[in-house]
Amino acid sequence: MIHFVLHDAKDTVAVVVVEGVKAGTELKGWIMDEDKTTSVQALQDIPIGHKVALRDMKPGDTVWKYGIDMGKVVAPIKAGEHAHVHNIKTKRW
Repeated sequence: MIHFVLHDAKDTVAVVVVEGVKAGTELKGWIMDEDKTTSVQALQDIPIGHKVALRDMKPGDTVWKYGIDMGKVVAPIKAGEHAHVHNIKTKRW
């Protein structure tokens, strides 16, 4: 079962595509551009449609999604944590 998808292997976050992701679940992801899989353990519950962090990131780091720069980290994020508006902001404002 695929739990999350990402477009590019350099992406640092991926979109959860199933409901009910709970902390402790081993998540399997599909890297679309390479047709490969990867995995990460969920450290928090993550709602469908939200992002899971694929690697540890610190404030100021660039967040990569769909192979593009989609923002910056504003609070530390560990691989497997919920990545959302509480720890990521756009660089536009």
